[in-house]
Amino acid sequence: MTETIQRKINDSAFARWTALVLIASTMFFGYMFVDVLSPLKNLLETSRGWNSTVFGLYGGSEFILNVCGFLIVAGIILDKMGVRFTGLLSASLMVAGAAVKTYGISEYFCQGGFGFEFFSSFLTDIPASAKLACLGFMIFGCGTEMAGITVSKAIVKWFTGKEMALAMGLEMAIARLGVFAVFSLSPWVAELGSPSVVRPVAVVGVLLCIGLLTFLVFTVMDRKLDRQTGAAAAAGEPEEQFKVSDLRRLFTSGTFLTVAALCVLYYSAIFPFQRFATDMLQSNLGITAKQASDIFRWFPIGAMVLTPLLGSYLDHRGKGATMLLLGAILMTACHLIFALVPLTPLIAYSAIILLGISFSLVPAALWPSVPKLIENRLLGSAYAVIFWIQNIGLMAFPIIIGWSLNVSNPGVAEQIKEGVEGAAYNYTVPMLIFSCLGIAAFLLGLWLKAQDRSKGYGLELPNIKK
Repeated sequence: MTETIQRKINDSAFARWTALVLIASTMFFGYMFVDVLSPLKNLLETSRGWNSTVFGLYGGSEFILNVCGFLIVAGIILDKMGVRFTGLLSASLMVAGAAVKTYGISEYFCQGGFGFEFFSSFLTDIPASAKLACLGFMIFGCGTEMAGITVSKAIVKWFTGKEMALAMGLEMAIARLGVFAVFSLSPWVAELGSPSVVRPVAVVGVLLCIGLLTFLVFTVMDRKLDRQTGAAAAAGEPEEQFKVSDLRRLFTSGTFLTVAALCVLYYSAIFPFQRFATDMLQSNLGITAKQASDIFRWFPIGAMVLTPLLGSYLDHRGKGATMLLLGAILMTACHLIFALVPLTPLIAYSAIILLGISFSLVPAALWPSVPKLIENRLLGSAYAVIFWIQNIGLMAFPIIIGWSLNVSNPGVAEQIKEGVEGAAYNYTVPMLIFSCLGIAAFLLGLWLKAQDRSKGYGLELPNIKK
């Protein structure tokens, strides 16, 4: 009888996995919007006058406001206000940013619509469409990164002592299915009728609204869980006793900062690469953007399939630090292949599969390891600090890669804009930059494993307590 009274909603497997699907759906549509323009770099150059430097600036703009401090504030909001308030706020910011970005690249704006004159009056080397698109992407980026830390804390809340790594793996798998979907959908939608960069952005923007609704449904379930656990449910009342001064503990923990640094190195070689991968394959293989996108879209599929399996392995067997090392090795190998080996479709597919396996190993091990280093009341801020440090790299490296691409390919951007047949970028220098990040991540992974062995954090131990 006592067990029946104490049973909570998250003790039901159906309920907790339903909650996971709802919040993962929000991230699925968010991931789609992140990369909706990634397969369309060439079309942006010919129809909107962008070049690689501008495209890199656009890619990095998603993280500018986060790096300027918004993510730290987001972590504080999360620890003070809880997952429901923070999740709805983040989903709303994503929708608002998507609307601004869609307007920025629209025909109406580019032909002198409201705001065009103002955005044309400064930084005249950058098209007005790119500047307004960057502004929208900044707002969207605040929402999507805030959603990322919120979803991580929500999974910890619902799955502690249960299948936490598997749940995180499945959430990431569903989100990455969004990358597969958008690399399949975006070029196809763009080519319907006359070529258009606006059409796919608008379609995915509508899907983001659906993501906001799925999180709204999750808040109903989460409120019931709070009532059952005795957590504060009143608006504005903190879920946990958190003090802003506790942030100092995060910035003075060497092991925690090592995890954050490993994260920024690894993800800086993944997400900025996604921005340029279609154009790189198009240039190196001499194929169309749609054909290149069809090759690269299989990258998240490998990650989607393997991440939950690896998460389950981590729950039952452990070996998280070892997974981080193996992931860094595979990622480095992939980028070195693209940098140094003459590409064929078979080699390209093989390298993409390697990258997908790598992208399974590292996130599956990384995010469930954070609760082993940081107490629960600081968990939202801990994820926020990691995302903040990660965002520094995600902001900087698209800009660095775009700049290096232009510098190492003088005159190519102008040839592409003028429609010169056969004009294509050489991606050797950018891919070597990505490879160096992988090597640095591997060295940090060695250091982290040594720290775990000496201090006993339990990074190699399973998550499920028997």
